[in-house]
Amino acid sequence: MPIKPLKKAVLPVAGLGTRFLPATKAMAKEMLPVVDRPLIQYAIDEARAAGIEQFCLITGRGKTAIVEHFDVAYELERTLAERGKTDILEELRSLSIEPGAMMTVRQQVPMGLGHAIWCARAFVGDDPFAILLPDDLMQCDPPCMAQLAEAYQETGGNVVAIEEVPRERVNRYGVLDVAEDKGRLVSVKGLVEKPPVDKAPSNLTIIGRYVLMPEVIGYLSKMERGAGGEVQLTDGMAKLIGTQPFHGLRYTGRRFDCGDKAGFLEAQIAFALGRPDMAPAVREFLKRYA
Repeated sequence: MPIKPLKKAVLPVAGLGTRFLPATKAMAKEMLPVVDRPLIQYAIDEARAAGIEQFCLITGRGKTAIVEHFDVAYELERTLAERGKTDILEELRSLSIEPGAMMTVRQQVPMGLGHAIWCARAFVGDDPFAILLPDDLMQCDPPCMAQLAEAYQETGGNVVAIEEVPRERVNRYGVLDVAEDKGRLVSVKGLVEKPPVDKAPSNLTIIGRYVLMPEVIGYLSKMERGAGGEVQLTDGMAKLIGTQPFHGLRYTGRRFDCGDKAGFLEAQIAFALGRPDMAPAVREFLKRYA
């Protein structure tokens, strides 16, 4: 059977961003900028680089600015054109999403990541789909989702981005039970969400990048509660193992946890240093804090 192309992505953006209050009192945390782009923009750009063309945002109250960010800003574009700021104008236009390519679904009640993905069931349909969590900001070449898309084409099944963490931190993540470790790709025989440190099957953990088959929606629809009393995506994915290929991918690159204040600040520095127009100035002022 031919492998279906990966053209859809789901981005859960309904979280309250309480760790960044008061900054997120009136602004969605996904709109917090790293250098000069909001977190959600990095996630969408990463998905586009993997050939993804359709996007579903799982939103909550107070998230309208995210959708407006990808809309056409007629007044702003006219002003930029009148002032001859063509470079900025072209960059702004490149952010727009094609008409009909982005939809939003409201998650009225915060019942966990699995519930958020289930809310996108009509969008997913019978197609494979990507999931990108904007809090995980990736600095990868090629982009992390492009690496996952390539692995999906190789395996024809579910693929999640993974990284090793210190053993004492495994209780913060979904953890792989490894069937076979081939280096870049890891065959998975089980998944455990936030296990106690002494019961974790490995220190290989899932980060916020996934390529999943649509059958996961059926398992999530049962609304079984897992860790924290929430509907866990990890539990739904675990039900796919044994019926479909399931692999973890050791991606090449770096992840910044922008749901954490220290991780967010580190991302600012790392991405600024990666910009030729900013790196010299940033290196210079960092000397004052050494």
